[in-house]
Amino acid sequence: MNLNIAEPPVLSAQQLKKIQKLKKEKDAIILAHNYQRPEVQDAADVVGDSFALAKISREVKEKNIIFCGVRFMAESAKILAPEKRVVHPDPESLCTLAAMLDPEDLQKYKNKYPEAEVAAYVNTTAEIKAMVDICVTSSNAVKAIRTLSAPLVIFVPDENLGYYIKKKLPEKEIILYPGYCRSHINITVEDLRKLKKEHPKAVALAHPECVPEVQAEVDEIFSTSGMVNYVLNSEKEEFIIGTEKELIYRIKKELWKRGIKGKKLYGFPRAVCPNMKKITLKKLIKSLETLKPEIKLNEELLKKARRPLDRMVKAGRGR
Repeated sequence: MNLNIAEPPVLSAQQLKKIQKLKKEKDAIILAHNYQRPEVQDAADVVGDSFALAKISREVKEKNIIFCGVRFMAESAKILAPEKRVVHPDPESLCTLAAMLDPEDLQKYKNKYPEAEVAAYVNTTAEIKAMVDICVTSSNAVKAIRTLSAPLVIFVPDENLGYYIKKKLPEKEIILYPGYCRSHINITVEDLRKLKKEHPKAVALAHPECVPEVQAEVDEIFSTSGMVNYVLNSEKEEFIIGTEKELIYRIKKELWKRGIKGKKLYGFPRAVCPNMKKITLKKLIKSLETLKPEIKLNEELLKKARRPLDRMVKAGRGR
């Protein structure tokens, strides 16, 4: 499916003017994940992956952060910037991967492997983050886990990202939890082979949340920001984008802003995160007007969850 059709942006100048006015009145900044709707991406001040959004959350000058992403991302912003008001436009915009692991499950793993350090994908709840040694994103998981001193590591909750990490870190023994991203498992090896056959000149890229069979048949494995940078800087002209379909709009917009023409992007139409799509432009504007719904976490949880997130940011970006 060729999704490189419409020219960005999708928001009108009038809509953008209204949003800019509200942001100034409310002393607010809008952060949006790469999987958000195109119109939400257009409204945002910063669009990026989990690592970029976590890092910028610690640095914003505005008093209010309007966070357009699933809930764990908004929680992470609050943990890293507890003095800010963090507003999440739709409380029902959750992450099914994060929901696969609860504190009781993690505690069982910790009891079974007491000598292990615990690394958690950032796609986890604040309660899980408070129980681990370090958080990681798909862009820096290998780099971050390499900083752990223990030879045995429990990694939760995405086993596909864990598979990728294990291949890159043979010196570590890594125990995996059987979680997965429902959107990324919709990227099948059969669909990938079909796209590669239809577009033999295309470079195939995949997110490490994809299943091992897909990881084995692509040319490169990147986080979402890694994919953006690769396409922007590559001399190639055709790309298969193996992640949630809205990243293609993000890439298109970056190409458009730079005046780069002629590149073609092919995606997987079933790779959709319905929870990301729950945040609409209407809900975003309402949150700007009301500064609600607000993310609230107790002080003890904020303190315990901040250390592994700080370690994640300190480890720096990878792929």
